[in-house]
Amino acid sequence: MANSPENGGEEAADPQRLPPMLPPATAREPTFRAILRVVVTVVLSALALYLVYLVRTPLFYLAVATFVAVAVSGPVNRLSLRMPRGLAITLVYLGVILVPIVIGAILIPPAVSAISSLVTQLPSYVQDVTDFIQGNQQLQDLNNDFNLTAKLQELAQNLASDLDVVAGELANVGAGLLGSLFAVFTILVFSIFMVSRGRQWTDALVHYRPEHERRAIRRGLDRMASAVSSYVGGALVQATVAGLAAFIVLSILGVDAPLALAVIIALLDLIPLIGATIGAFIVGLVTLFTDFPTATIIWVVFAIAYQQFENYVIQPRIQARAVKLDPFIIVVAALFGGFLLGVIGALLAIPTAAAMQIAVREFLAYKRAVASGTLAEHLAEDDGEGEPPPGDSGPPDPESGSPPEPEPEPG
Repeated sequence: MANSPENGGEEAADPQRLPPMLPPATAREPTFRAILRVVVTVVLSALALYLVYLVRTPLFYLAVATFVAVAVSGPVNRLSLRMPRGLAITLVYLGVILVPIVIGAILIPPAVSAISSLVTQLPSYVQDVTDFIQGNQQLQDLNNDFNLTAKLQELAQNLASDLDVVAGELANVGAGLLGSLFAVFTILVFSIFMVSRGRQWTDALVHYRPEHERRAIRRGLDRMASAVSSYVGGALVQATVAGLAAFIVLSILGVDAPLALAVIIALLDLIPLIGATIGAFIVGLVTLFTDFPTATIIWVVFAIAYQQFENYVIQPRIQARAVKLDPFIIVVAALFGGFLLGVIGALLAIPTAAAMQIAVREFLAYKRAVASGTLAEHLAEDDGEGEPPPGDSGPPDPESGSPPEPEPEPG
């Protein structure tokens, strides 16, 4: 029977109604056009990477100039509320140029004086060490074994003959400084263009995007610029506080050139994670020649106490609104930036990580708002908050989401 229990109530399959067996699939050999497309893609990619490698220095200048432009956009925007924007840009960049000049005027004279004093007084230092060794039996035994005093005296005597080598090294340093000045000038010129015209550039890039995408991109750029500018301002305030505290303590201890050492502390305090420790160590070495061990002990105690005060009181208060990054991300960003670009990379790593975090957060929030149908409410929430990106805002864009003009009523 056709519906017997043995076949489960289904009709028996008719062998004549079965579809014909398909031939086994065979692997298609790539065509000449496909091979050519892959080869051309690989070659073009290699050429593009090679071109990027060739222009890596200008690209680095552009990246640093972008960071500088975003950092100074906050002061420029605030000053432009009370004066013409061109005058505000001029005043801010005059300050940016004058700060390194003032720092150099503070650091160079004490450094030259210290090097000159070291060269002239090194023989007396060696004699003091020799007298100290002669007064200690254990040190005398070490001196007899390793001939330390003779080596120190030979070093002091040969120092004058090595002055020509030092002069050559100083000439190399001077050439390097000239190259650095050219790089600084190029970065400043790039950043001035970005501050003055950056807003028009970003508006032109997003002009042909839909209205809601333009508003979302602009809001994300505003918040990224606000985070970077706030971080830079907070870091400068934190470094200034550290330098002032160090200047007061060093002045009380009677250390030579306290202002120059305080400037060193402030500059190194800008480097994340290890900058403050390096600065405290350098100043600690200087205190060895002032009033050892009293000045050194007081400085070490102050450095440890102030480091804790800065980590738990000053830094959270100053950077609370700037970057909200997990400490692990801060450490990883600083390490990667330091390994890639040295000190400059370590300085740029944390604000760059904060900007990337804001970009990812804004993108995900935009996608959720589109999926849930609440895009208008999302764009209206906190709209206009944060610093605008660098550059003059220019005339309002008629397609930027501003309310349309009312149509005339029929007469």
